[in-house]
Order: sequence, then C-alpha cells, then structure tokens
Amino acid sequence: MKLKQAVLLVLLAFVPAIGQAIYFRDKVSWQTPVPASEMVTVAQAREWGDNATWIDARPAEEFAQDHVPGAILLNEDHWNELLPQFLVLWSPEKKIVVYCSTQSCNASREIAHRLRSEAQLKNVFVLQGGWEEWLKAKR
Repeated sequence: MKLKQAVLLVLLAFVPAIGQAIYFRDKVSWQTPVPASEMVTVAQAREWGDNATWIDARPAEEFAQDHVPGAILLNEDHWNELLPQFLVLWSPEKKIVVYCSTQSCNASREIAHRLRSEAQLKNVFVLQGGWEEWLKAKR
C-alpha cells in the first residue's frame, strides 16, 4: 500500500511541472538561439583583424587569467558598470565578436543580444566554440 501511495505522490508532483512545461514551452530556453548570420568562426573573426572588437562575456576571474588579446570584459554580472566603459571604446565601423567559455555557454549569446537590443549596436557576432575554440585555433 505504501508503494502505491508513493507512486501516486510522485505522479501528483509531476502535474504542476507538466503544466509549467506546457505553458512556458516557448518562453524558456537554456540557450538563446542565434541565427547563423550572427555567428562567426575563429578564422573569420581573425580575418577581420583590427576591424573587430572582442568582448569577453566570461566571469572577471576567467578574464583576468587569460583572454583574447585586446578583448574587453563585458559580462552579465557587471553589465551596468562595464557597458559605459565599452561604449567609450567602441567604434561603429568595427564588428563586435562576443565569446564565453564554450559553444554551450549562453553568456555570449545573452551579451550579444543585449548589445543589439539595449545598446542598439549592429554587427554583433557570437564566436562559435567560444574561448575553447580560440585556444584550439591558437595551437
């Protein structure tokens, strides 16, 4: 009898979860989708040379350890403090390449989205593979 009660409780616990999954199915994403036109490979970004501004969306501790040469730190944790500093250095004719740790890291997608939507910037790209891909290409 106790097993049946336990199974019943587990099933009842799933009811709100299923309801939320149905209601939020189009609203929650673990990864913000990025159209292919807004992605860039390490090779493509390197070809841009001085016409690219690199944005590191990783935590400050990781940025301090190592980063793409010339990259600027701009992450979610300190968006309000770092955005004005970035905008002072930003040049409208340059392309912006945002990266975070890996391809599955969502921070670069979020920062790129915020640069496009909140700061109204154009030519913002997300680096495919992120920092890990940069390190592989550097070897």
